[in-house]
Amino acid sequence: MHGHISVDTEVGVPAAVVWDVYRGLEQGRLVSKLVPDVLGSVQVLEGDGGVGTLLKVTLAPGGPLKGYFIERVTKVDDENRVKENEIIEGGYKALGFDVFLVRMEILEKDSQSCIIRSSMEYEVDEKLADIVSHVNTDPLKIMAEAIGKHLCDEKKTGQ
Repeated sequence: MHGHISVDTEVGVPAAVVWDVYRGLEQGRLVSKLVPDVLGSVQVLEGDGGVGTLLKVTLAPGGPLKGYFIERVTKVDDENRVKENEIIEGGYKALGFDVFLVRMEILEKDSQSCIIRSSMEYEVDEKLADIVSHVNTDPLKIMAEAIGKHLCDEKKTGQ
């Protein structure tokens, strides 16, 4: 069984500025700083943020997933502003998903704003179809909103 869900978050800063955060390790640093009570913390296990980088996300208590997950960066496309990470351990994999991919696309809206499109794609055995109800984009939306607000605040203060 294949599935896909996504959410769009509008941000009042240029796409290039948002991409600078999402394309590398800054995204994880900001998640740990801005929303640790919601999304937990991100630790770099290996790599520089490019393809092959391994990240350990320790989840905040009280969410739908418990503990942690490890994801591998599988794509960083600077031209199209697309980054993909595959969960390889824990999290949705521990629930029984065969494949779980998170994609972030930064879409230019105009010269001063953009859309962060956050998507989840997955494969799971038909026998485990009931676990699909655990998949939701809320954490990705919260992350995009927090990073967007942070970047807007920086823009206002000229940092």
